[in-house]
Amino acid sequence: MRVVFVHGACVRDGSWWWHRTAELLRQRGVPSAAPALPSCGETGLPAGAGGPGLAEDVAAVRQSLLDSDEPTVVVAHSYGGIVTAEAAAGIGSVRHLVLVSSYLPEVGQSLSDFGDGGPATFLDVDPDAGTFGVRPEQLVDTFLQDCDPEVQEQAADHLARQSLRVTGQPVGEAAWQQVPSTYLVCTRDRGTPPRLQREFARRAGAVVELDAGHHPFLSRPAAVRDLLLSL
Repeated sequence: MRVVFVHGACVRDGSWWWHRTAELLRQRGVPSAAPALPSCGETGLPAGAGGPGLAEDVAAVRQSLLDSDEPTVVVAHSYGGIVTAEAAAGIGSVRHLVLVSSYLPEVGQSLSDFGDGGPATFLDVDPDAGTFGVRPEQLVDTFLQDCDPEVQEQAADHLARQSLRVTGQPVGEAAWQQVPSTYLVCTRDRGTPPRLQREFARRAGAVVELDAGHHPFLSRPAAVRDLLLSL
């Protein structure tokens, strides 16, 4: 078994966001990977108008999944669920999808279809540049309030401006319709309210709730490890 982690919006260095859980998995002999998302500027191409969008993110994750025939669990966090819906479709080695505060879009749906009635106050949107990002001053209180100070201090260095195009680009596949799925509801999440997560989770095959904020793989890594090992 191996795990592929698909990170959320407006961050870079997926392996950093994942590192606490990845190390616990490594100790149990389970390797993991965290592919870079081009729309977050992780592959050298600048994010923004005319830059990489959802299609490039899908291609990057799909290539990571195709790099090995080993049975794979894909962990999609937040926006990562949009990418994974298309990227994981039709790949035989993908045995399970785990959606963390995330989305299970139908074919034709986009990230913007999962909003809560208006732009989130913690996002800074720049239509002229064609990018959006998390407001640094709201990062900890919204997304990392249950993490230790070391993580909170380091996280700001792993934020990114992302191409605004990804919010409206629809997916062409819905892998969760083909592959067993588990939704991890984070009950202390201030970014994606638990009531919305539970609504999204209705499409998943199983639902697990965890007393954690938006990034449980940083704040509750042992619990996330145990969930993944149980699959």
